[in-house]
Amino acid sequence: MVISEVAKKWGHEQVVFCYDAETGLQAIIAIHDTTLGPALGGCRFWNYASEDEAIFDVLRLSRGMTYKSAVAGLSLGGGKSVIMGDPKKLKSPLLFQRFGRFVQSLNGRYITAEDVNMGEEDIGHISKETAYVTGKSMQEGGSGNPSPVTAYGVFQGIKACLQFKNENTNLKGISVAVQGIGSVGANLCEMLHEHGAKLYISDINQAALEKLQKSFGAKVVALDEIHKQEVDIYAPCALGAILNDDTIPEIKASIIAGAANNQLLDEKKHMQMLDERQIIYAPDYVINAGGIINVSHELKGFDEAAAKADAGKIYDSLLKIFKESKNKKISTLEASGAYAESIISEHKKRGDKKLLNTYDNQDWISPAHSNR
Repeated sequence: MVISEVAKKWGHEQVVFCYDAETGLQAIIAIHDTTLGPALGGCRFWNYASEDEAIFDVLRLSRGMTYKSAVAGLSLGGGKSVIMGDPKKLKSPLLFQRFGRFVQSLNGRYITAEDVNMGEEDIGHISKETAYVTGKSMQEGGSGNPSPVTAYGVFQGIKACLQFKNENTNLKGISVAVQGIGSVGANLCEMLHEHGAKLYISDINQAALEKLQKSFGAKVVALDEIHKQEVDIYAPCALGAILNDDTIPEIKASIIAGAANNQLLDEKKHMQMLDERQIIYAPDYVINAGGIINVSHELKGFDEAAAKADAGKIYDSLLKIFKESKNKKISTLEASGAYAESIISEHKKRGDKKLLNTYDNQDWISPAHSNR
């Protein structure tokens, strides 16, 4: 893979490769666009099959973060980072501290946060070496786990899908197949259950499945069968690329609305396949924006109620995108992309100062890092 060609194609500003021999750290930080503000995006710890796979993932995810922040109305740009390797073998406080040094070296152009296989404790270690980190525990003055707010945003997005399709948001009797019941998926299941939805669930964690089966009467389904269920809504909440040549023809749901990033393996091809089957698709970076909305509030003093209220606006954003898609006869993905790009383009045209100016204004940096 020729990095410069891919970065140019997708408009990336900067791609940084990080290596530390002592800890075995191999990481990539991708900054896609900082027009609206510093690039905020989580760090994913994953055992990639190859470096090319990791590069593709971080470039695609960082671009999605740009669009996510723009559509959510945040004064933030898009970035992402990945740590390559088996988290069960490589995780250590020192590794995360070394990663924090690399983040700090970018002087605020990139702000990191939690993602797959990362938790509050890991973020705490990173924060020992950099101020440019969000998602710290509440005990350390952060916003804590963003998953509940992410799930709330997805729940509001599902209601928007129902409103667009059925002209009401009633979930009673609606069947939902939730793929992945980690922190986001489990919280989403709780909200859906409380509003009368019938749940189908799948995950690699058997204990988690049994818990939700007992608590919510959910039906447990095999991993390779969850997308095939006769349900109203399919909610992918695990890893991406689940919408592909093999799965799309087997999907029976009329709505796809879930928390997973990069759900479409090939955006153009697989979005077209969904449109041909008249399946309503909630663009992932719009519906799952609750997480970044949550951590963005940490930069200005965390208020849980305010973060949740802002995540609730995902409902309005999606309805706007659905209506634009229908009126212009374009896919929901095209509509959301055009919406995000128009916001960025207008900002560039006006030549405004960044609304947040996080990496110019040091007020939010903790005293421990004030001399860095």
